[in-house]
This record gives sequence, C-alpha cells and structure tokens, in this order.
Amino acid sequence: METIIAPRPASLDQDELARMDAWWRAANYLNVGQIYLSTNPLLREPLTTDHIKPRLLGHWGTSPGLNLVYVHLNRLIRKYDLDAIYMAGPGHGGPALIANVWLEGSYSEFYPDVTRDGAGMLRLFRQFSTPGGVPSHVSVPTPGSIHEGGELGYVLVHAFGAVMDNPDLLVAAVVGDGESETGPLAGSWKSIDFINPVRDGAVLPILHLNGYKISGPTVWARHSDKDLAKFLEGQGYAPVFVEGDDPMTVHRQFADVIEMAVLRIRAIQQDARTNGLSGRPLWPAIVLRTPKGWTGPKEVDGVQVEGTFRAHQVPVAEVKTNPDHLRILEEWMRSYRPEELFDADGRLQPEIAALAPEGERRMGANPQANGGLLTQPLALPDYSTYQIRFKQRARERIESTRVLGQYLRDLYRANPDNFRLFCPDETNSNRLGAVFEVSDRCLVSRIEPGDDHVSAEGRVMEVLSEHCCHGWLEGYTLTGRHGLFATYEAFAMIIDSMAMQHAKWIEHARRVPWRADVPSLNYLLTSTCWRNDHNGFSHQGPGFIDTIIHRKPVVARVYLPPDANCLLSVADHCFRSRNYLNLIVIDKQPQLQWLTMEEAQAHCARGAGIWDMYSNQPEQPDIVLACAGDIPTQETIAAAWLLRRYAPDLKVRVVNIVDLMRLCPPDRHPHGMSDAEFVDIFTANAPVLFVFHGYPGVVHDLLHGRSAHDRFHVRGYNEEGTTTTPFDMVVLNGISRLQLCLDVLRYVPGAIATSGDLLDHCKGLLAEHERYIREQFDDLPQVKNWTWSD
Repeated sequence: METIIAPRPASLDQDELARMDAWWRAANYLNVGQIYLSTNPLLREPLTTDHIKPRLLGHWGTSPGLNLVYVHLNRLIRKYDLDAIYMAGPGHGGPALIANVWLEGSYSEFYPDVTRDGAGMLRLFRQFSTPGGVPSHVSVPTPGSIHEGGELGYVLVHAFGAVMDNPDLLVAAVVGDGESETGPLAGSWKSIDFINPVRDGAVLPILHLNGYKISGPTVWARHSDKDLAKFLEGQGYAPVFVEGDDPMTVHRQFADVIEMAVLRIRAIQQDARTNGLSGRPLWPAIVLRTPKGWTGPKEVDGVQVEGTFRAHQVPVAEVKTNPDHLRILEEWMRSYRPEELFDADGRLQPEIAALAPEGERRMGANPQANGGLLTQPLALPDYSTYQIRFKQRARERIESTRVLGQYLRDLYRANPDNFRLFCPDETNSNRLGAVFEVSDRCLVSRIEPGDDHVSAEGRVMEVLSEHCCHGWLEGYTLTGRHGLFATYEAFAMIIDSMAMQHAKWIEHARRVPWRADVPSLNYLLTSTCWRNDHNGFSHQGPGFIDTIIHRKPVVARVYLPPDANCLLSVADHCFRSRNYLNLIVIDKQPQLQWLTMEEAQAHCARGAGIWDMYSNQPEQPDIVLACAGDIPTQETIAAAWLLRRYAPDLKVRVVNIVDLMRLCPPDRHPHGMSDAEFVDIFTANAPVLFVFHGYPGVVHDLLHGRSAHDRFHVRGYNEEGTTTTPFDMVVLNGISRLQLCLDVLRYVPGAIATSGDLLDHCKGLLAEHERYIREQFDDLPQVKNWTWSD
C-alpha cells in the first residue's frame, strides 16, 4: 500500500460555517416536521394537537449525522466541481435525504407539486410515512438515490460497483453502525482491492457511529478509536476520526477532515493516471461519532433520550395526549430557529440556498443516480458466429457454457468500459475462461509469479462473496452499465434477498416517471443440482428459480436453454433488455446439442414449442412429454426414444420450454401464452408429463389459472441425492428416462397391457443401474453414452 500526500485545505471561514450550520438546522427541522406535522409547517402559530399527525412514524436518530455529511459534501462539490453522489446506509435515513434534495431544489423539479415554499413544505411533511406517500428509508422516489435503505448491509458494495469504470465519480457512502454489524457489510470493506484509480472512481466510506440500534448498543460504537483504526488500516484504509456534540466544533473538524479526504482521493487518482499504478493506494475513510438523535430532546419524562436508543425512532411520543410532550416537541422544533431559515413564504433564505451546487452537480439531480440517462447499448457480437454446427443432431456432447465464454470474451473486447463479469472465483469452473484471453482477474494488490491472469488492469471480477458480486453488479447497472453475475446454482440462494430487493427497486422505478430505463441484471446459474459427482447435498438447490418467478411479472424473467445454440440466443436477448431480472440456468457439463442455430433462434423467440424432430406422430398425441431445463430435456428426449423403440404405437409429442414464464396465463405475465396457443402446444385433453429442472411446485404455481392444470403431472428436483453419479441423481429424483417411460404407461389408458417389453426393460435397467454404480462407481455405458438415433 502506498500513501499519497495531499495538500492541506484552507480553514473554513466564519461566514460559510454559519451558513452551513443554518442549512444543517434547516434539514434537521424538515426531518422533525416530516415525522410529526400535518399542518402549521413553519410554526407561524403556537403548536397544538390539531397540527400533529394521528400516527407518528419514522426514524430520527440517524438523521442529524446524515444531514451533516450532506451539507459538507455540497461545499466540496462547489469548491472542486466534484461529480458526486450520496449513498445512505443507515436503514431509515429517508427524511434526511428528502430534506436535503428539497432544500437544494432538485426534489421540486422532479415533483413540481412539492414547491420550494411553505405550501410545498407542508406537502413534504404530509406525504412522509402516510398512505400514497414516501417511506421512511431512502427509496426509489428519492432523487439522487440508487441505494435502497430498507435492508441493511449493501451500501459499500453498491457504491464500489457504481465507481467501476466510472473514473470521475465520487460516492460518499455513509455506513450506519448498526449496518456495520451485518455480514454483507463486513465483507464489503475488501472492495478497495478491486478499485484501480487509473480507470475507476472512488468511494469515501463514512462510518457513522451514534451508539445504538433500535434498543441496544452497537458493537463498533463500544470499540476504541485505536481498535477501529487497526481494523480499517488492516483493510487498506487511512482512517480519520471526528467526534463531538457541539455543532460548531464538529462542523469545523468535519469540514477539515472531509476536504482532506477528497484531496487525498484526487491526489491518488492524479498520481495513478499520470505515473501509473505502483501499488494499492491507502484510501481515506472517516469515522464520525455523534450522539444518537443529536440536537433532539435531551430528556423526556426525566429519562435521557439524546445519545441513547430512545432517540432511534420517535423521540417524543403521545404528543396528542400529553401536553408536556407537545411542549417538548415545540421547543425542539423552535430550537432550530425556523424564522431565520425560511422567509415569509417559507422559502429557504437565499444566502443559505446558495450553498447548493448548481444543475446536475446537485446530488439529487446527478444523472449517475438515474443511470438510464447515461446508458449506452452494448456492442454485441453476432452470436450466430459461435453456433454449434452438426450433421446429426444429439450425437455430440459440448460444454454449452464454454461456448458462451467465447461470446463473452468478444463482448469484453468490444465493450472495454461498459461490461463486466462478476463471479465468485468460479469463472474457469463455469467454463467461461475464454474471457481471460482479453481480460485478467482484477486485483489491485500484490501479484505473485504463479498467479493466473491476475492484474490491477483486469476487469473480470472474482471474489469469494456472492454478496459483493451481486452488490457490485447492482451499482454497476444502476449507473448505466451492463454485466453478468455467474455462480453455482445452489449458492445463488445466498443473495436471494438482494435479488428480491433489486427486483422491488426496478419494479418501483418503472412507476416513477423520471426514472430512466436501466440495463437488466443478468444471472447465469451453472453447476446445477443434477450433478453431484464429488459435491454433496449442500450443492443441490434450484430454489433461486422460485425467488425470481415470485417477483412482479414486469421484472421477472427465467430462461432454461437446453443447449449451446439456445444459450447464445437467450444471452443476446438478455443483454439487450432493460429493467428485468433475467435468470438463465444451464449446467456447465458436456451436453448433447439438440437444435441448429436457426431452430434455436425460432424456438427461443417463441419461448416454447413442439419439437417435431423428437416426437412420434405429434399431431394427435396420446401423451405430451414436456420439459424445461437441460437435464430434463435430455431425459425427456431419451424417454421419447425408448418409447419409439419399445412402444412404437404410442403417440408421443415432445414439448420444450425455454422461457419459463410462457406457462403463465397472459393475465398473470406479459410472456404468458394465450389459451389457444396453450392448447395448440399441450392439446386440449392429453395427459402432460412435465419434467422440470427445479422444484415441481414452481410449474404448478405458473399454471395456476389454466383449466388444464389437473392433467399436468410434474416431475422435478425433490431434495434427493448426494455424492453419486449423474444418472443416479435423476433416478433418485424420479425424472430418469426409465421412470418417465413407466409414468407414461401409467397415464395413457391401456398402455401397460400392450407394452410389456418396455415395462420389463425399464424395471430391469433400473435394477441393473443400482447394482452397477455401486460396483463400478460409474453409470451404465448404455446410459452414459446414449445419443439420439432415428
């Protein structure tokens, strides 16, 4: 690590200090008003119970610290023309950010009915935590935000993702001390090992320690500065501490510290961009200690409030029924001297308003926090040039994801600062290693001679933290760039809640008119539940499909390409899309290839269809064999082949689903097929044996509302199997070709009586399979080496 010496800033002059303190008091006043007032916003008359909201909702404790950071950032943006955005990690800092963007004017530009005067202030107060209004955490409607404050732990990873390939951007990321206790946040500090100041922007972490969570102390607030410094220094930061409860003293100290931090960041970047990167920089970080609920009531009913957990939410309750509490509230609000801050019309005094930056330099108006405004389409290679060509279908086994890796390699080459792959140390394992032909793994730290494709210039993002990978990609896409998160299927569940929160963000953003469309968040899940050659039960878990399908239909997309050509088509579609969570699931192991590129393009465009080439008299079938997923497709087509051979009189239709949402009725999902198309594919009355990649209940959920639901018999993963052979996995879960043939005989009337040879073959081979794998530790050759033949 290297320390870059930055010049020391000039001291803050008294006039500017006074005006900054006035802005801070105004923001604090607006915070309190949002929690309590339904009228009389400027206290132009004595406060009465009629002025108080019937329900007091919100969080006060963290707001004064957030407001302090905001006004000091405003000063530095103006002084140094910074391109900066603000991310508030504390969970319920919404009123603070809303207050500041209203003071700077950006809020009224996005919401013209919330004017910059007393009437607009009243609207601001009345909308907070009320029906049809805004929540108490920073959320989608908050100008300047790309970080949802509702779920704790992600502020740093979102911030670091935002600055990747974004050299001029500074993100001030305020980490709450309660938030700092979460696992994702604890793992986020390492993100500076992946920031190259030559081509990336910078994150300034501000650890805000106010001592308490909802009802108990925070761990780090009880640590000494010495211990905290050791931790942050060990992570690669140069921490500086500010502590106090006297506003003017804290203003002076914080002004000096945050300006020094900005100057150090600029010096690091200038040195790296002029002289090259010579080692991991020692980036600044700030630890800010201020009381919980700072400037609020010191005591209520003889009990300390400021500086305790009691200031976390609503410091003074029962205001409508307790006259003493009403008096405390009025004294509290008048302590900010609103008559000095706002003119007769309720407008912020001009000399205070002048502290705000102008135009898009205001943090509420910065287009970096509305990334669709900055989005450039990817330069996409022609995916058909990577196609698998074959003379005879389903004869050759290819690693489909390795083919995708070649496509991603050229995607990297064509988009040197607009696309990144995020993967938890699994890029090669997932057969995507072709990307290393054009980009290394990123690591801004010591490189050892034996390292493989590792450098500070690399843009393949590998870190053994699904939280970091997902959070980085969120920040990257929400600032307008494109990416792919690839991981093992079972461990996608680690970021289940992150995906849910991102889906909520995207869905809500579609209903906010000024939010521009952003690139979709794309997932590739490999190493699926159907292969456990050496892994165990822990590596089986297709439940991420369940997570995605239960998100709002406007954002949820799930694709199950069965082979390489379909995978290429689906990937190209996903990279072109906006505002979705696109989930692609396909294994990395060698697979039979079913469709030509032309067939794959047509099939993926439809999302579902009849595969005539693998069917037997499909026009009026006795049964429909439907499949979704690569291994289900393999077993379904192998079953169709066996039925042709041993029961040729059975009429079998093979149907494949690549776009899972096509199963929905059209009133439940925009991709849902019409009833007429559904009947065309699945018939009006034939039984359907549906073989699915994941949990069978997913298909039943998607079919809900279809009149044909009762004739669907779904087979899928049933939590069976650990370390075993590939075919044994499908046997244990009841989706093997042999078991599917036995199911066909059950569901087609009279079939058992006329298909004795098939019955004997399947039962006999299942018994032979059980014996063989325990003796030979491998699958039967006739199963392992099976290919399609007419």
